[in-house]
Amino acid sequence: MIFNFFVLFLTALLAGLAALLLPQVKENRYKLVLVFAGAYLFAVTIIHILPELFSRAADPTQIGLFILAGFFLQQILEYFTAGVEHGHMHKHDQRHHHKVSSAVLVLVGLSIHAFLEGSLLAHPSTIHEHHESKSLLLGIVLHKAPAAFALMSILICQLSSRKQAILFLVLFSLASPVGLVIGDYYVEHSMLSDEAFTILFAIVSGNFLHISTTIVFESSVDHHFNAKKLGVGVLGALIAVSAEYLF
Repeated sequence: MIFNFFVLFLTALLAGLAALLLPQVKENRYKLVLVFAGAYLFAVTIIHILPELFSRAADPTQIGLFILAGFFLQQILEYFTAGVEHGHMHKHDQRHHHKVSSAVLVLVGLSIHAFLEGSLLAHPSTIHEHHESKSLLLGIVLHKAPAAFALMSILICQLSSRKQAILFLVLFSLASPVGLVIGDYYVEHSMLSDEAFTILFAIVSGNFLHISTTIVFESSVDHHFNAKKLGVGVLGALIAVSAEYLF
């Protein structure tokens, strides 16, 4: 758990700080990174999370309903987060004046999502029983890095102080690790039933499906064929499959 804690924290923190050092990023390259991360996250959800959930669920239909609920919960959260989860960046414009309250809403919405995905790495006895692959951790990391980068681009626009922006970034960076610690504590002390954790994981998997499919669909303007983005997406999915079954 300690390893996962620091990986989650440092990934978000360093990616966010990179936005201060690299304010100008080539849009085409950034989108390719997003496509890779989105395809990887989608593949991990399909081949790792969903099979585990349905194979151990007493009522698969009920699990499907909670996955659907998680999908639309993510849609609601994005009204507050401005699409940061799937890498939407904001460029600074001197003509626009933003309120700190807007940055707080983005931080809260994004932290709720990060907290839930961190809890997904806790391991009740009925989930991830046959193995504890690092493919899921890698999927969260690949998703979290561009999200933190995009968050910092928004904070730079909306907050007058860089120190304040970094403080917000640190709070966001702690959300997933805290979710991991609390989830692990609840598992270890049997404070939530396996059924309750299964429901929680179903909701988070719905979040992942929304985020990953949004990334992939938004990468194709007017649905024009782009061989490079298709290749990067397929590569991301293949690496997810390799990480799941070979390591």
